Amino acid sequence: MKHNEVKKYYEKKLNEFIKHNKLYFEDSLPIISDNLYDKIKQEILDLEKKYTFLKSASSPSNSLGYAPSKNFVKSRHRVRMLSLSNAFNNEDLENFEKKIFNYLNKKVDLEYSVEPKIDGISASLTYKDGLFTVGTSRGDGTTGEVITENLKTIKDIPKKITSKDFPKDIDIRGEVFITKDDFEKLKNNFANPRNAASGSLRQKNPEETKKIPLNFIAYTYGYFESDKIKKQSDFLNSLKKWGFKTNDYNKVLKTINDLEKFHKKFENDRFDLEYDVDGLVYKIDSLELQKRLGFTANSPRWAIAHKFSADSAYSQIRDISIQIGRTGALTPVARIKPVNIGGVVVSNATLHNEDEIIRKDIRLGDTVKVERAGDVIPHVILVDLKKREKKSKKFIFPKNCPSCGSETIKEFNKTTKKYDAVRRCTNEGYDCEKIAIEKIKHFISKDAMNIDGLGKKVVENFWDLNLIRFPQDIYNLDYNKISNLEGWGNLSVSNLKYSIDQSKKVSLDKFLYAIGVRHIGIENAKLLAEYVKSIKNFLGFVNKNNLNEFLNIDGIGDTQINSLKKFFENKSNYKIVEKLSSLLNISDLKLNKYGKLLNNTFMFTGKLSNMSRAEAKSLIEKNSGSVVSSVNKKLKYLIIGEKPTNRKVEQARSLGIKILSQKEWLSLLD
Repeated sequence: MKHNEVKKYYEKKLNEFIKHNKLYFEDSLPIISDNLYDKIKQEILDLEKKYTFLKSASSPSNSLGYAPSKNFVKSRHRVRMLSLSNAFNNEDLENFEKKIFNYLNKKVDLEYSVEPKIDGISASLTYKDGLFTVGTSRGDGTTGEVITENLKTIKDIPKKITSKDFPKDIDIRGEVFITKDDFEKLKNNFANPRNAASGSLRQKNPEETKKIPLNFIAYTYGYFESDKIKKQSDFLNSLKKWGFKTNDYNKVLKTINDLEKFHKKFENDRFDLEYDVDGLVYKIDSLELQKRLGFTANSPRWAIAHKFSADSAYSQIRDISIQIGRTGALTPVARIKPVNIGGVVVSNATLHNEDEIIRKDIRLGDTVKVERAGDVIPHVILVDLKKREKKSKKFIFPKNCPSCGSETIKEFNKTTKKYDAVRRCTNEGYDCEKIAIEKIKHFISKDAMNIDGLGKKVVENFWDLNLIRFPQDIYNLDYNKISNLEGWGNLSVSNLKYSIDQSKKVSLDKFLYAIGVRHIGIENAKLLAEYVKSIKNFLGFVNKNNLNEFLNIDGIGDTQINSLKKFFENKSNYKIVEKLSSLLNISDLKLNKYGKLLNNTFMFTGKLSNMSRAEAKSLIEKNSGSVVSSVNKKLKYLIIGEKPTNRKVEQARSLGIKILSQKEWLSLLD
C-alpha cells in the first residue's frame, strides 16, 4: 500500500474516532456499537505502532482513557488508573512471565489471581472513616470526573462500612455495568450495555441515573496504605466481607498451562454469563511482588489481559506496496479486496517484511487469510494455494528505495550472527523525501517537540508547498503565506505560531529524542542528557569524535554508539542539530535534587540477590544517583554481588573507590 493510502486510511479512522468519542463521552449519544468503537480505537493505535510516521495530538495513544467532560468537576486520581497490556495466545503469556522473571532476576513460584474482564465502565470510590465520600470515573487515567451522586444510586456500592478492619482511607476500584437482561429493556435508548452504563453514569441529574439498573463489581484498590493484606486474592475476600460484590469466577491459578486451560473453557462458556466479557485478567497474587514489579509508562508489569480469540476472513491481494519509515525501514503492505472482519471493513494488511513474503510465498492475486488478532492491525496468515492462478508471479522486493533510489540493505546483527529481516534505505540524511517527511513528523510529535497544530497532514501539505524541508524551517515559517492557504484563518495561524514559539523552550532529553537518531528512544535520550548536561557538551563530544565515551553510561552500548556515529557522519544532520541548537532554548534535564544518593555514582559487578539490575538501577535513579558501566575516577561506589569480576574489583581498589556489598548499598537507602 502506498504512503498516501496509509496516511489517508489513518486520517479516516482518526476522524471516525474523534467523531464517535464526542458522541459517546460528551453527548452520551453513541451511534455505533461499543465493540466497533473499541476496534476503531485499537486500529489507530496499531497503525501508529506499525507505521511510525503516523501520529496525531488527537490520537487515543495520547491518553489512557478520555478527557473528562466539561460538564463535571474534575478530580486527580491519587494513584493513576492505568490500562493493561494484552495477551492473545500462549506465547504472549509465556513472554509476560519471562519478563517478570527477568525483572526479578530469578525464577520464582508465581500464583495468579484470575478474574473475568467485564466490558463496562471503570470507577474509583474513595472511603474515609468508612464513609463513601467521592466517586470518580477513570477519565484519562490521571484525572477523572466526579460522579459521586450518580454512583451512590447503585445498590451494589456500600455507602457506609462498619467493619472494624476496614481501612480509614482507601480507593476501591471496580466496574460499573448493566446485565444483558436489563439491557433488553433499554436497547432502544442505547447502542449496547457498556454505552448504557456510560451514558447513565454521566447524567447531570442523579435521579435519571437511578432509573437505570446499574451494577458494580469491585476488583482492586488505588490508594491504600496497609501491610496486613498480602495477596490480591485475600483483598478480594476482604472486599466481599466488607459488603462489596465481587466476581463469582475469581480464582487463583499457578501455571501458564492452567491459565490457558481456564481461558479456553471460559471462552466457550462466556455467552451464558449475565454480562459481557471480552477476556480474562491475570494479576500476580502477591502484593509484595506487585509493588516490586511496579509499572511501565502505561501499564502494570504484574498484570495482563488475556483477550478472547481473533477474527479472520479470506480476501484477495490486489496490490503490494512499500511504506518507508523514519529509520528507512521498508514495510510491505498488501492492498486487499475490502472484507468485513469482526465488524470492521479491512482493505489493507501488513506483510511485515521481505522474509515473511518469501516464507509464506505471497503473490499478487493470491487469496489469503487475513487476521485481526485481538483487534490489532490486520496481517496475512496464509495463502490459499488451491485458489492460486497458474500464471501468478512472485513479488520482487525492491533492492533500491522507491523514494530516493538509494541502495537498500539488510543489516548484519553481530549478536544473533544473522541478517535482519527488515530491509532499509541507506540514506541517513534528508535527501530521501519519504524519510525526511517522517523525520519531521517525529520531530514535531508529542514526545519530542510537541508542536500542537503542526500534525502529519499539515507537515505533508507544507512539504508539498515547499514551506518545510528541514526541522529548522519550522521556526522560519512564512505566516503571511500560510494565512492565505485554504483552511487557514487568523486564529489557526495564531495558534500555530504560539505552539511553535512555545516549543522553542525544550529540555535536553526531549531535543535529543526529537532529532531522530535510530536506537535513541526516550529513555536513551534521558541517559545521554544526564551524562552530557548541555547541548554544548553534546556537540563537543561529536566534534571531538569522542562518542565512545558514552559507553560509560549504563544502558548505552555499541548499538547506540554506532547509530550516533552513523547519524553524524552525514554532515547535513550535524548542521541541522547545530542550527536548531542556536534557534532553541535547550535546558538541562531536571533531576531529583533531594534523593539520598544525590551526586553519587554506582556500578554493579556480580549477580545481585533477589533483584535484577534493572530494579537496582531504578532504585538508584529514583534516589538521585546515577549508574555508570565502567570503573573510572568518576565512580564513587562499586557494588558487588555473587561472583564479581575480579578485574573490576582490583581496578576499584587501585583508584580508591569504595566497595560495598549489596546489603551495605541497600542500607544507604534505609
